[in-house]
Amino acid sequence: QMFFLSCCVSGTVAIVTSDGRMIVGTLKGFDQTINLILDESHERVFSSSQGVEQVVLGLYIVRGDNVAVIGEIDEDTDSSLDLGNIRAEPLNSIVH
Repeated sequence: QMFFLSCCVSGTVAIVTSDGRMIVGTLKGFDQTINLILDESHERVFSSSQGVEQVVLGLYIVRGDNVAVIGEIDEDTDSSLDLGNIRAEPLNSIVH
């Protein structure tokens, strides 16, 4: 985990949180409990009836115990997506 994260520092990542949110931003740093610091971040809010809404968050910290999935984003592919035409049900929270 730590090696993967250290390779992603200064890159764009997508984080899915335990409560089903998707946050995209530039990974600036992390610690041993996977607390993440993101810059220029936004939340992508999915809806089955309208396009993806992007809520600007700016500099943002995600607590490690709230991280479900972290993935590196290919910025060229991501910028070519037409988020306004993507329809999807929001993710449910993780149930333990």
